[in-house]
Amino acid sequence: MRVNIDGICFSYSSVPVLKDVRLDIQGAQLVSIIGPNGVGKSTLIHCINKILEPSSGSVYIDDIDVKKYTLKELAKVMGYVPYSSSDAFPLTVVDTVLMGRHPHSGWKSTEKDLEIVYDALKSLGIHHLAMRPFDELSAGQHQKVMLARGLVQEPKTLLLDEPTANLDIKHQMEVTRMLRDLSRNKGITVIMISHDLNIAAKYSDTMIMMHEGSIFSTGSPEEVMTEANIKAVYGVDSRVIQDEGRPHLIVRDKEFDAEVSEHGDYSMVSTVKAVDEGPRAEAH
Repeated sequence: MRVNIDGICFSYSSVPVLKDVRLDIQGAQLVSIIGPNGVGKSTLIHCINKILEPSSGSVYIDDIDVKKYTLKELAKVMGYVPYSSSDAFPLTVVDTVLMGRHPHSGWKSTEKDLEIVYDALKSLGIHHLAMRPFDELSAGQHQKVMLARGLVQEPKTLLLDEPTANLDIKHQMEVTRMLRDLSRNKGITVIMISHDLNIAAKYSDTMIMMHEGSIFSTGSPEEVMTEANIKAVYGVDSRVIQDEGRPHLIVRDKEFDAEVSEHGDYSMVSTVKAVDEGPRAEAH
C-alpha cells in the first residue's frame, strides 16, 4: 500500500499545526514518527485517517484521495489504534476485539469474524485472556487487545498513536518488535508515533522526524538519528553511537557531566546516607 501526503496544512483556531507536510510511504514496513511534544504528530495521523480534514493539501491511499472514502470503506483498508490511557470497556476481551470487525460485517458477527478475532489474539499471545473483562487488564495486556482490535480490521495500513505509552521497558520492546514482525508477516504498512528514540531506532525501517509542524528529516534510522538533528529538533546535546548496526542515543548535559567528571557521584550517595542515618543516631 502507498500513503502519499501532498502538502497538507492544518490549524487549530487559526494556529498553524501542520505546515506543507509532504511524505510518500510505500510498502510493508515499520515507520516511526518522532519529535517533541506539540509538533503535530497526532494531528498528522488524524489527517491521514480522516478524523481531521486538512485546510489544504491532500492525502492519497493507493492514489485515491482519502476524501473519496466513506469512513466504513476507509476502516477496511486502514486500522487505527488511538493513544491509550484510562480507556476501558465493561466487555470481555473477545467482544472488545470483535468491535474491530464492524466495518466488514456490521453488528452481526459471524463464525468467520470469531475465527479472525481468535487468530489475532493468538498471534499476539493473549488468547488466554479471551474471556477476561477488558477493564481488568494490565496496561501491557490492554495495549495488546487494542492492537488486536486494529488488526482484525484486516487493514493494509495500521496507524498507532503512541502504542507504547505507559508501558515498562520490557513491554515497550515487546510491542514494538511485534509491530515490526506484523509488517513483515502480514504485509502491513505500520505507522506509529513514538517518544522513545532508541526503541524506535532499533526496530523501525523508516523514521520521520517532525519539528514545528513540518518534516525535518526522513529516512533510515541512521540518516535521521544524528547528533545534529537531535540538537536542532530537541534542543539537547547527545552522542549517537552504533549498537548492533543501529544508532543509539546517549543524552549529554555538559554542565552536569563536567560536575560528575570533577567530583564523581559519590558525594550524592554520601548526602543521602547522612540524611537517612541522622534520625536513627538521635533515636539512640
